[in-house]
Amino acid sequence: MKKQIEQIKSVAEKEIKKAQNSQAIENLRIKYLGRKGKLTQVIKKISQIPKGKGQRREMGILLNEAKKKIQLAIAKQNQIIKRKKKNKNTWIDTTAPGQLPPIGHFHPITLAFREIWPLFERLGFTLVSYPEIEWEWFAFEALNMPTGHPARDDFETFFLDVKPHSKLGEMVLTPHTSSGQIREMRRINPPVRMINIAKCYRLNWDNTHTPMFHQFEGLVIDKNINLTHLKGIFEYFTKNFYGPERKIRLRPFHFQFTEPSFEVDIDCPICHGRGCRVCKSGWHELGGAGMIHPQVLKNGGIDPKKYSGFAFGWGVERTYMMKSGLKLNDIRILYENDLRFVEQF
Repeated sequence: MKKQIEQIKSVAEKEIKKAQNSQAIENLRIKYLGRKGKLTQVIKKISQIPKGKGQRREMGILLNEAKKKIQLAIAKQNQIIKRKKKNKNTWIDTTAPGQLPPIGHFHPITLAFREIWPLFERLGFTLVSYPEIEWEWFAFEALNMPTGHPARDDFETFFLDVKPHSKLGEMVLTPHTSSGQIREMRRINPPVRMINIAKCYRLNWDNTHTPMFHQFEGLVIDKNINLTHLKGIFEYFTKNFYGPERKIRLRPFHFQFTEPSFEVDIDCPICHGRGCRVCKSGWHELGGAGMIHPQVLKNGGIDPKKYSGFAFGWGVERTYMMKSGLKLNDIRILYENDLRFVEQF
């Protein structure tokens, strides 16, 4: 029986390969796998094999393998016949230019980077990069946020399960780019003009917050730096990034590492000042800013009696959301990988 099975399988595969149309394939299927097919007749004889010694099981395995091979040969030949038929009916202009593969493009956030950075480069700012995994001292302590400050709660910050440093504390996923201020102060002496664009991580999730987001951090330190310089930078950025018709305002606020401190708002492009689910009041917060606290300057190794400076940290996604005509009312869509949205940029 074993030789008979092998012979049926071999002959069937050869005949199937020679078939030229779907009808011929169907006839061969019936010939070998139909109710009265050659392989089906052999399958019916398994019950005649004596039980024991595993002969019946061995023949069963061989028959199943033979059946699968014949079915596979039929499927393969059917595909070949369909392909030949399609090519026969398709006229090809061999002189036509080839079809180029689809070419990708930058994600909206990358486009935002490429728009934001050159504006500050013109003013003499230097682009730097600092760790996304940071020590507590740089992220909090050096910025006047001592132990017990709400921002250091594990409901606000991602703490890493690693051994704490004896002086620098625990490790965190950096909650803001402000930790780069201290590192930059310790890296170079004034004058300082720094832009740091990086990822940040906080436990927030709604239409204007995501657990991972980007910030661009600005730092200016020199002699006689004051608030007029700070407001001048914002006016320059707003007019060049958003357009001459857009307005900003500085709203007094409190940050531990700046004094005085402000939140910077821009008029909402979605509702044009009427109030909506994104801005709530006609104005939308871009980020925080202020004059660097003297203690923070000291922590960075800079004499506050000799130098002054300002710093600002804005969310890249939120800044981009406020572009005129974009009308993004949910920041989360930037990270949903929906091609219908992404391909618009």
